[in-house]
This record gives sequence, structure tokens and C-alpha cells, in this order.
Amino acid sequence: MSRVERIRSALQVALAPQLLEVEDDSHRHAGHAGARDGRGHFNVKVVSEAFAGKAPLARHRLVFAAVGDMMETDIHALSIVALSPAEHAAQG
Repeated sequence: MSRVERIRSALQVALAPQLLEVEDDSHRHAGHAGARDGRGHFNVKVVSEAFAGKAPLARHRLVFAAVGDMMETDIHALSIVALSPAEHAAQG
């Protein structure tokens, strides 16, 4: 299973998202000091009811908790967009 698939699976299980996008952006960071150990750079967009009424920091903590140990083994950087369904709908 690829790292993108592992991230996607972990977020699906933990947050039951209505929308989930996971992008491997590692190629743009080749040679970056943090990428030397083989961990990657990823962008995620998660729309989940779990984020309703939560502050951005709490939402990010939920995402980081979902990917857990992958932050030490597979992920060097994780860019997060975490929205409630109502916020996502308001964006059009």
C-alpha cells in the first residue's frame, strides 16, 4: 500500500469524511533537508462532521492523531485544510 493510500485509509477510519483529497507533494521538495530521511510532503483536504464547532488547532490535532506514527516514519510535512460540511458548502 502506498503512503497516499495509508494516509487516506487512516483519515477515512478516524474522521469518516464526506470529501477527502490526499496529494503527494514530495517531488517538489527533493533535496530538502527534511526529505533526506525518505519521509514525504503531503497535502490533505478533509471535509468531516468531526470538525463542526472545533477550532483550527483542534481540527489539525484530529488529523495528526489519525495519521499517528506515520508522522515519524512516512510524513515529514503535512499541509491540512480541514472543513466542516457547512463550511465546505459555503465555499461553493
